[in-house]
Amino acid sequence: MTQVSIEEHVVADSAAGPYALTTGPDGALWFTLVHSGRIGRLVPGEEPTSHHLDPACGPTVITPGPDGALWFTEYRADRIGRITTDGVVDEFAVPTPGCGPFGIAAGPDGALWFTETAADRIGRITVDGHITEFPLPVTGAFPSAITAGDDDGMWFTLNQANAIGRIDMNGTVTLHPLPTEAAAPVGIAAGHDGALWFVEIAAGQIGRITPDGQITEFPLPDRTARPHAITVDGDGTAWFTEWGGNRIGTITPDGALTVHDLPTPHSEPHGISPGPDSAVWTALEIGALARIAPAGSTP
Repeated sequence: MTQVSIEEHVVADSAAGPYALTTGPDGALWFTLVHSGRIGRLVPGEEPTSHHLDPACGPTVITPGPDGALWFTEYRADRIGRITTDGVVDEFAVPTPGCGPFGIAAGPDGALWFTETAADRIGRITVDGHITEFPLPVTGAFPSAITAGDDDGMWFTLNQANAIGRIDMNGTVTLHPLPTEAAAPVGIAAGHDGALWFVEIAAGQIGRITPDGQITEFPLPDRTARPHAITVDGDGTAWFTEWGGNRIGTITPDGALTVHDLPTPHSEPHGISPGPDSAVWTALEIGALARIAPAGSTP
């Protein structure tokens, strides 16, 4: 087992709820504070800062846009937000009320694509704020995370429909049911080989799907770990959070699994992303970001 060093960096009080994070074009980590309605920024080695939104808007997932800004979903306010690296915020209302936008990712078409958890739709927003919505062919599906594949499509999880979906740039949707019943997929990320990795929070498994829909599932050592989010590093290794197990795990392209305990009990790891410093970072809902790097490496 590869030894890792895990360092926690406090970025907010325990009630603020760091949820998701990403590396911005400015070399900083940007993260959502879901319970306090803020967007945070951390340059490794410096003090964190944050930008205030509507306190009740529920910022959830955040991603770099093609325009040099960061884009995020406001789950409770039914809005898509945009923040520049110098802190200027714009917000765009999604046409469908009560839609619950959650996942968001840049697409190959220069727009941002997002999921509408409560409306069974996938949304698309251009960098100037024009929104288009595409209905899914199922109801009550709870579309969750979304990512761009290498095949010019957007791939997403259907948490309650127990499937992985793909939407092309024309809005055509294809669904791939999972082999395990009630697996409840959440996070999804593109690998380096054209396939995509995803987590099954209710089944305690990591999944892999090829562009033609072939699915392989890898049971975790702890099936009650409730894996939540997943990302892929520069070497093609997938990193995931175990929200229920208080661990960070990895799975290599050939399916070898490793898990690492987090230092603080019940830290509730959620989002995970490669950082600007060759380490992997995860958001801990207790109010911190954790840096995970090979043991002996320097920040």
